[in-house]
Amino acid sequence: MPIQQRIALSVVTAAAFGITGASAWAQPAAAGAAQRWTAIRAGRLFDGRSTTLATNQVILIEGDRIAAVGANLAIPSGATVIDLSRATVLPGMIDTHIHLFDQQNGQSITARAAVAISHAAKTLNAGFTTAVDLDSRGGYGTVDIRDAINKGIIPGPRLQVAGPSLNQRAAAVYPSLQAPLHEGYTEDKNLNSPWLARAAVREAKLRGVDWIKIYTTQDFVGAEYRVFKPDGTLVNSPSLTLEEVQAVVDEAHRLGLKVACHTYGGEGLHSCISAGVDATQHALELDDASLKMLLAKKLPLGITIADLVGHEPADLKETGQKISRLRLAEAAFRKALKAGVPLPFASGGVGERDIHGKQAEQFAYYVKWGATPAQALQMAFSVAAAALNYGWAARVGTLEKGRFADVIAVAGDPLADVTELQRVAFVMKGGVVVRNSLK
Repeated sequence: MPIQQRIALSVVTAAAFGITGASAWAQPAAAGAAQRWTAIRAGRLFDGRSTTLATNQVILIEGDRIAAVGANLAIPSGATVIDLSRATVLPGMIDTHIHLFDQQNGQSITARAAVAISHAAKTLNAGFTTAVDLDSRGGYGTVDIRDAINKGIIPGPRLQVAGPSLNQRAAAVYPSLQAPLHEGYTEDKNLNSPWLARAAVREAKLRGVDWIKIYTTQDFVGAEYRVFKPDGTLVNSPSLTLEEVQAVVDEAHRLGLKVACHTYGGEGLHSCISAGVDATQHALELDDASLKMLLAKKLPLGITIADLVGHEPADLKETGQKISRLRLAEAAFRKALKAGVPLPFASGGVGERDIHGKQAEQFAYYVKWGATPAQALQMAFSVAAAALNYGWAARVGTLEKGRFADVIAVAGDPLADVTELQRVAFVMKGGVVVRNSLK
């Protein structure tokens, strides 16, 4: 058993997460056991696809799946009935870009695992029942955490994970990538040729990842500047070549993996989209040529916001109040939204503050930047589900027959006030209630 898993399983305790009852993350019933029925009475319901709220609906749940949704459904005898008739019921939210592990200097494996497990619990408690971890900051601890969640050992969202990125981010210091935490052999994950790129993808696949994460823009280089040049423009030094990115994408797709790419703009952005990366991230300098390619290839764009809020003060100080990554993200978001590019919910991870459990702050930015409340909500439901690997749009992201019974609820109307998603009061994952303060 990998060391991260041994440590993760030794440090977790139920009391650490504030989740009601160990059953909230208990393992599913054994095969052949009697299926349990649950019925949720929903006063208002947002199904994850539509633009309006349905009223007085019933969600019938058999085991961990939704059996039916509609008005006046007959409730099976003996079913557990959950009354949310005064609330708005929605699917569990999906965040397509998080980082459970942080980058703090000097942390032991034990400390890093404890932090990651805590982040997973916070994310689930906030109503994000599915998430994609795009870079473990070294090692394959996220694979172990994903598996522990799936086994019911620790609480957390359904995870798809990338493990460590395949090329480090220029001069950004990732202490976790140094021995003994670093795992792997492919040139320390720096891809210096298409063949090494393919080898690194194969190694990651053997380690059990669902995604591959690469960086094609070096935004932290040199002693004179970090993110911005002295004139206030972004540093967009390209890293991987187009041929290397193409090799990553081709090999990943051949092995059933998806690829996500950190890039801010310029050649790095063009390389990602041209190669057909499944989830381009950030794209703060979204030019017309890149936008055209995104539309032609029908690719989504994850414009992270929550992490950039934490960078705002430092960015403005560095540029003399001229510009920041958050302001660039706004321009890119407005441009992509107007053009019709799919924009799945992607918070971006930890940033300068711990945003796990606080990702829903991002919805207000979506609306402020031009999205309707319904569009903003869909980004965390059906739009995000479509971006997941393995065809998970048929499992999560909407409230309909056959989907996992991942259900959340808020007291108010999120179409009238999207900040309601910051106050999720009911969380169910796979038919099991994680918490309920609407009783």
